[in-house]
Amino acid sequence: MKCVILLKLSYLIIQIKFYEQLLKTKELILHYNQLPPSDSKGREKALKDLFGYCGVRPVVNSPFCCDFGCNISAGDYFFANFYLTILDEAKVSIGNHVYIGPNVSLYTACHPTDPVERRNGIEWACPITIGNDVWIGGSVTVLPGVTIGHGS
Repeated sequence: MKCVILLKLSYLIIQIKFYEQLLKTKELILHYNQLPPSDSKGREKALKDLFGYCGVRPVVNSPFCCDFGCNISAGDYFFANFYLTILDEAKVSIGNHVYIGPNVSLYTACHPTDPVERRNGIEWACPITIGNDVWIGGSVTVLPGVTIGHGS
């Protein structure tokens, strides 16, 4: 899938190219979330089909949700517990040996505080970077532009 990657840009979310990609990703996520937990090979393949890059032995417990998928890069031995949400309008880079607790949200996208801009469909996005050997506890929200360093 050709993917739109945004980096500190404003954009109009109502553009048809975004809508078509969102629909395709929703189909892939529906498939992934319906795979049995015991089908580790099928689940790994589905993540590799969804993500822009996916290292070895990823585990993402269902349910999982993201916007585009192709803007996500996950390193080796990535683990995410239930209810991970990634709004990947910009690049999300996840290092090796990263462990994410339940109910975590990674948001690269944001809406303007100005109501006129919001009404006009303008959004902006900044990348998120998570280094190697990071543990993110449950119910954490990571906002646009955040970098979490190695070993955090």
